[in-house]
Amino acid sequence: MKKNPNAKQPARIIISGGGTGGHIFPAISIANALREQLPDADILFVGALGRMEMERVPQAGYRIEGLPVRGFDRKNLLKNIPVLIDLVRSMLKARKLIRTFRPEVAIGVGGYASGPILKAAAAKGIPTVLQEQNSYAGVTNKLLAQKATLICVAYDGMERFFPVDKLVKTGNPVRSDLLKINPKAPEAYEFFGLSASKPTLLIIGGSLGARTINQSVMAHLEALKVSGVQVIWQTGKFYIEDARTAAAKVNNPLLIVTDFIARMDYAFAVADLVISRAGAGTISELCLLAKPVILVPSPNVAEDHQTKNALALVEKEAAVLVKDAQAREELIPRALELMPQVDKLKKLSENILLLAEENSAGRIALQVMKILKR
Repeated sequence: MKKNPNAKQPARIIISGGGTGGHIFPAISIANALREQLPDADILFVGALGRMEMERVPQAGYRIEGLPVRGFDRKNLLKNIPVLIDLVRSMLKARKLIRTFRPEVAIGVGGYASGPILKAAAAKGIPTVLQEQNSYAGVTNKLLAQKATLICVAYDGMERFFPVDKLVKTGNPVRSDLLKINPKAPEAYEFFGLSASKPTLLIIGGSLGARTINQSVMAHLEALKVSGVQVIWQTGKFYIEDARTAAAKVNNPLLIVTDFIARMDYAFAVADLVISRAGAGTISELCLLAKPVILVPSPNVAEDHQTKNALALVEKEAAVLVKDAQAREELIPRALELMPQVDKLKKLSENILLLAEENSAGRIALQVMKILKR
C-alpha cells in the first residue's frame, strides 16, 4: 500500500544537554511530558561523549547521539587546544545530525552538548528553545539566546540576561517520582531502618559527591553521635571509602553512610532538615517538597551561579546559607543547632514552598507544542 503524502508525520524533536544529573533529569522529564502529548513523536537526545547522559538517557528509553565536546579549562589556557579541536568536530557532527534528523524544534537544557547542536539548528532556521535552570544565566545559553525562539526560566529577573519578549517562567522540571511519596511515610523509614520518633538529617552532595560537605561531616562525626539525630549521609562514589573508614571509628548506629541513594523519594520523605549543594535542579525539588535546607554552594561552577541560586532563597528566608570556605567549622554545628528549632524549620518549609513551580515539564512541553503548531 502506498503511503499518503499528505499524512501527518510524527513530530521530530531534539533535546540536548547534560554532563550532570542536574541537566539530565530535567531533560528526561521534558521528553516524558512531550511524549504524553505526542505519543508518536521522534525524540532524539544529543549529549557529550563519556558523560552521564550517554548511560542514563537510554535507560529512560530514548535514543542518544554523543558529541566529543567538553568544557574549557579556565585556569590553563594551553590545555584548551585539544578542547577547541573537539569543539570543531562537535560542530561538524551537530550539522550532520541536523541535516539527517531534520528536527522541527531543538531544545537545550544546558551543558556542553547543547551549544553546538542548538547553534547548528538555529543556523538552519529551526526553532530553538532554551531552558535556563539557574538564577544567573550560563555562558552557553547567553550565547544562544539571540537566535532562540523561546527561553524557559525558573527565576524572576532573568531579563538581565535575555530578551524579555522571549522569556517564559516555567520553573525547573524535577523527577516526578519524588512527589509520589507522602512526607513521613512509614515505608520510607522502614527502607532505611530508621525510627519515625527521632529527627533525621539528610546530607547530599550530588551524584559525584561534594568534598567540602564530606569533610565537614567527617570533622564532626562525634558531635553527630552525641546529638542522637539520625543521619543519612550520601557521599558520592569518590569519597565513600574515606567516609566509611571515618564512620567506623565512631560507631554511630544512627548514621547511614552510602555513596548513592537509590530511593531519593524515601530520603526526602524522612528528612527533617537537608544539607545540600545549591544546584538549580535540587533547589527546585526542595521547593516542591517544602524541605528546610542548609545550602553549601559549590565554588567550582561557572560564574559562581550556585551562590546566586542560594541567595535567591536566603533573601526570602527560604533557606540557610553556609559558605563553602566556612563549612568545615560551621556546617554541622549549624545543622545540629537548627534541628530542635521546630518553629524555625516550619518557617523555612513554608517559605521555600512559596517558591515552588509545579508541573514545569508540562509547561515547557506546552510551549514546545505551540511552536510545533506554528
